[in-house]
Amino acid sequence: MNKTLLSAALVATLGALAFVPAAQAATTNTGTIQINGKVLQDTCTVTVNGSGNTVTLTPVMVSSLAASGAKAGATAFTLNLSNCDANATQAQLSFTSGANNASDGNLKNSTSTGSAGNVEVQLLAGGTSGSVINVSSNTNAPAVSLSSGSGSTNMAAQYYATGVATAGLVSTSASVTFTYQ
Repeated sequence: MNKTLLSAALVATLGALAFVPAAQAATTNTGTIQINGKVLQDTCTVTVNGSGNTVTLTPVMVSSLAASGAKAGATAFTLNLSNCDANATQAQLSFTSGANNASDGNLKNSTSTGSAGNVEVQLLAGGTSGSVINVSSNTNAPAVSLSSGSGSTNMAAQYYATGVATAGLVSTSASVTFTYQ
């Protein structure tokens, strides 16, 4: 009889548990995700010192580039952006990978004949005493504040010796892109 009573009690308990909700469901809260953005018109017009896109470095003597790491002839220029979308407030400068990008972050001398030996070109953000820009990693690449679709930033270019320099011509170029905000 005790076994029957125990079995009946067990069945009654299990039956009662069937009517109790399983675990209380976690309390749910709701919220909203707001998404904003801008669709901007195509790129700004880019000029150097107000017109064109050429920077002419000051000539220097080979004696100023007599050892690896020597720098000379820093030449200041202003990078101007105009005709930008009026909704853009900033343009982040970056350099795209190109044939003139050297592994050390400078620009290779691409002159084919009469070329100066062991000479590269460095770019500087902030003018002649600014920070060296690494064109491979974009370290120190400047951001240009934009107002009413225009802005500018001071930069410089200088010769950089990778060894004892030899006399000759220096020419290079850098491919740039801008990310607008």
